[in-house]
Amino acid sequence: MAAEGSKKRVGIVLVSHSKEVAESVARMAAALAGVPDAPVAGAGGLPDGGLGTSEELITEAAHRMDEGAGVALLADLGSAVLTVKALLAEGDELPAAARLVDAPLVEGAVAAVVTAAGGGDLEAVAAAAEEAYSYRKL
Repeated sequence: MAAEGSKKRVGIVLVSHSKEVAESVARMAAALAGVPDAPVAGAGGLPDGGLGTSEELITEAAHRMDEGAGVALLADLGSAVLTVKALLAEGDELPAAARLVDAPLVEGAVAAVVTAAGGGDLEAVAAAAEEAYSYRKL
């Protein structure tokens, strides 16, 4: 949560089928952004540690990252996307200003965290993450 009197930041939740992937990408994005307390969390795997996606883990992470400026959710594969979409459709499980962002998980997470840590609003965070699709490697 944002400290009293500080600017509220957009929270970012990384949804993966793997707990290790979600948490590692969150740590990497925060480290690359140079913001140890970046508003990013992984929500990966099932509560028992197995592979899959969990509405419970996603919802908990979204509420934990919600500082009042919105929450951007990035997902790795098909059923993770479907799980986030189902939560958004339910309307009352996620914070009111939660948004699924169409972005690659790793590159999008780094761009989103940098933008959120710099004070960007939800629209700017989503745009930065989505722009990561255009990053060329050659």
